[in-house]
Amino acid sequence: MARPIGTLLVGAVVALALGGYARLHQPTGLAVTTFGFSGTLQMKAWLTTAALALGAFQGVSALWMYGRLGSLAAPSWLGTAHRVSGSVAFLLTVPVAFHCLWSLGFATYDARTTAHSLLGCLFYGAFAAKMLALRDRHGPRWLLPVLGGSLLTMLTGLWVTASLWFFTQVRTPLF
Repeated sequence: MARPIGTLLVGAVVALALGGYARLHQPTGLAVTTFGFSGTLQMKAWLTTAALALGAFQGVSALWMYGRLGSLAAPSWLGTAHRVSGSVAFLLTVPVAFHCLWSLGFATYDARTTAHSLLGCLFYGAFAAKMLALRDRHGPRWLLPVLGGSLLTMLTGLWVTASLWFFTQVRTPLF
């Protein structure tokens, strides 16, 4: 049990470090870039939506590769597609997280923003733990699926508490 505990501890340290930084850092309220979107909220909402779509593919492709979708054999290209989609999904979250941490800080205005701030920190902690678990050939077999499922669950929670909120509540241009 030392390996999974160590992996999870590293994830916890990453989550706590991000949360500590976000809480102590004086938010700037400024955007560094919007990647052509009309504003920071639009950029964050759409990048997170794209990351969630790729995350859903991650979940389905992982189930397929592990033989959990019945007798349908996974194609040979699926492993590569899984890795590439995961990398792209993660890269899409980086500018979103940067703007959340640097521009906004750890928000606790209400239950939605508090949950969003907590989920964001936990997401990157779980990601760090998953990356370690991927390289551990001797770790328990349950760890990787649990971390992957946790990542998808947290990403969904992040999307609900920010992107869905933006798409349904904010009265500014969607792009």
